[in-house]
Amino acid sequence: MNTKPRIHIVWLKRDLRLQDNEAIYNALNNGERVILLYVFESLLINDPHYSERHWDFIKQSLTDLNNDLKKYNSKVLIVNSNIIAVLNQLQETYQISNVYSHQETGILVTYERDKAFNRYCKNNLINWHESIHNGVYRGLKNREHWLEKSNIYFDQKPVSFQPQENQLVSIKEVNALESYFSIPSLETNSVSPFQKGGRTNALKYLNSFLNKRHENYIFHISKPKLSRSSCSRLSPYLAWGNLSIREVFHYSKEIKTTTTQKKSIDAFNSRLRWQSHFIQKFEMEHTMEKESINKGFQKLKKEVSENYQLAWKTGYTGFPLIDAAMRCLNETGYLNFRMRALVVSFFTHNLWQPWQDASKHLSQMFLDFEPGIHFPQLQMQAGETGTNMLRIYNPVKNSLEHDPDASFIKEWVPELRHLEIPFVHQPYLMTELDQAFNNFTLGKDYPFPIVDLKETRKKASDVLWSMRKNSSVKKESLRILKKHTLKTKLAR
Repeated sequence: MNTKPRIHIVWLKRDLRLQDNEAIYNALNNGERVILLYVFESLLINDPHYSERHWDFIKQSLTDLNNDLKKYNSKVLIVNSNIIAVLNQLQETYQISNVYSHQETGILVTYERDKAFNRYCKNNLINWHESIHNGVYRGLKNREHWLEKSNIYFDQKPVSFQPQENQLVSIKEVNALESYFSIPSLETNSVSPFQKGGRTNALKYLNSFLNKRHENYIFHISKPKLSRSSCSRLSPYLAWGNLSIREVFHYSKEIKTTTTQKKSIDAFNSRLRWQSHFIQKFEMEHTMEKESINKGFQKLKKEVSENYQLAWKTGYTGFPLIDAAMRCLNETGYLNFRMRALVVSFFTHNLWQPWQDASKHLSQMFLDFEPGIHFPQLQMQAGETGTNMLRIYNPVKNSLEHDPDASFIKEWVPELRHLEIPFVHQPYLMTELDQAFNNFTLGKDYPFPIVDLKETRKKASDVLWSMRKNSSVKKESLRILKKHTLKTKLAR
């Protein structure tokens, strides 16, 4: 007879919050004592999609969680290990009958890890309960009933965090357990330029957006500088689970009843729902992490240029808006949607580089790296779905339209600050006399453009439109539409 005390485990992953966390809610409703667990897994720490800025955000989120848990005399057990090794160790002390987590739509290594963990649970008579996460459903073959399911999920009231007295394992007991594990330091750089993790910060961003900042949302959404304050900036808090999409959706619907900028709230809500749509797409077709979702485009071969890729990554392409965007991203971890589309379009179309080579750098740089958004968007902007409109963004046109006073460019490409605005947008138009007057030398103070926009745009357009006429691409396009198309709008 097993005399060890019974315990439930909540395995936290990309759901670093207490409120509207169905895994925690379900574990608490089962009546037994509960350990909240987070594992810094070497398979992810060593994965090229992740970087230090992600781990710092996670550490800040866990620190904030533990601050909230103090009032319940508990804290998260945070260890360096892998999930199976952790459970093996915990089973030396406890009888574990149930593990709770959310259904993670992650990268291939987490998918393989989850399959191995599922086998482990079955072999050890452990019930693993996975909760629906942000309206994304596993095992769907098409979108026939997804919208109805998703609407029901979002209409439900967010679940609350209400543990019974002493139901959470105590701080003292967690401290004792830590002696069996390698425990990571949760210290991070307090003066970094990145948004700080944790629900406390998430709520500050949410409240400031819904109370005031949303008023210019639809007007500034494409502006590289103005969008940094008028967009919600909630994406990292949603990606790492400090907030659920559902609770943000409910908060924003409440604000809509009082705001004078209802169109901005409608636009914001629509994008919240589209986030679930794209993650659902990746959940149903995870191979797009490495391969074109349209198998007809897997025949497309591009010659890799390390020089082009380095210039793009570091922001020295000779196209000021591209360079400003990449430097800004590298430094702050954030770009608005249009700038993300622009830099991917430039990489895949003008530089004619495979989107797979942009994937890891961008995922490392985006503080809000969300696999279910990242890979579908990369392929869409690269023009390799066969179903979406082919968009080849012109960096000069976008610069003139969305940064007309060149304030964003001047901030991130300081070597151009002293030039007249027309030359800030297009420094390569300067004559030798212009350069002399401005004490500025093209090729020395700032690079010449590394490609010809007109020629490269034509090449990309000709090749991709030609491929869209190919029978295999057409056949795949029909398959994709049948599998992923929504028949009605998301926002209601």
